[in-house]
Amino acid sequence: MRSTLFALTAAGLLATAAHAAPANYTIDPTHTFATFEIDHFGASTNRVRFDKQSGSVQFDKAGKSGKVEVVLDMNSINSGTAAFDKHLKSAEIFNTEQNPEAKFVSDKFVFDGDKLKEVTGQLTMNGQTHPITIQANKFTCYESPMLKREVCGGDFEATIDRSQWGVNYGIDWGFPKQVRLVLQMEAVKQ
Repeated sequence: MRSTLFALTAAGLLATAAHAAPANYTIDPTHTFATFEIDHFGASTNRVRFDKQSGSVQFDKAGKSGKVEVVLDMNSINSGTAAFDKHLKSAEIFNTEQNPEAKFVSDKFVFDGDKLKEVTGQLTMNGQTHPITIQANKFTCYESPMLKREVCGGDFEATIDRSQWGVNYGIDWGFPKQVRLVLQMEAVKQ
């Protein structure tokens, strides 16, 4: 009887541990960078970065699930050229006066075994919201020797049709609708 009770108690503890609550993480702005790339007349690739971002992640390793919210400050756009930055912020492209933020929100992490494969969610940009799937090129969690806390992060990317969000500038001239989004992100466990 005692061994049966012990076995049931141990099984209950293991089941509880396997379904632990998700942990909360805050995006580390010093290790998080969002960029986009678009072809420029087939001659080169324009690459532009957003210098300010924030957000949070909930991640349940055992349950292989999570939630994420990433907010980009659209006025922090940085192409390396002030005149181009001004044009990108204008009503012709991102209209940052009326839409100062872009936001990605997801509650679906897709795993292949233990490997995070993709994150699907909704991207709100330029006042419109549409679904996107972001591929995980790499993802891991580690114990930061400097912070003495767990950090999870990776490299992610997606290709979107910018015209879905009303960003149509230059399409008539031959600029492609497809834009590659690249997100390097790390988040610190709270």
